[in-house]
Amino acid sequence: MAETSGSTAASFTSTSSSGSTGSDASTSELVSRLTQQSTELIRNELRLAQVEMTEKAKHAGVGVGLFGGAGIVALYGVGALIATIILALSLAMPAWLAALIVTVVLFVIAGVVALIGKKQVSQATPAAPQHTIDSVKQDVDTIKGGGHS
Repeated sequence: MAETSGSTAASFTSTSSSGSTGSDASTSELVSRLTQQSTELIRNELRLAQVEMTEKAKHAGVGVGLFGGAGIVALYGVGALIATIILALSLAMPAWLAALIVTVVLFVIAGVVALIGKKQVSQATPAAPQHTIDSVKQDVDTIKGGGHS
């Protein structure tokens, strides 16, 4: 970042020293130079922002990919844990019964989580910001009524 800012400052210095001195230049020449240098500065800053955002996006993409990989490994870990629970229960009962008990418990947990998720989704609908819409309608009614509330 510092290099780009330095090159921007260097371009201003070289541009201002290449023309006539400040006392010899007319106002229109100075305004013209100011406009040109301002445009150049804005372009350089936009290029810098683009490079910076590209680098951040690359890091974010790698991070998201790593989180996805961690999620897959964790899913396999949960599967291994479930198998361990079944094997532990099979020490006290037949293996098929242990597997059946673990399966039923997992389906019950999945059902409860699905019901909680359904409740959350139903609270989010409709997707429109209803309080804001009501407030805007009230504002419009107030304006139409000449400010009488």
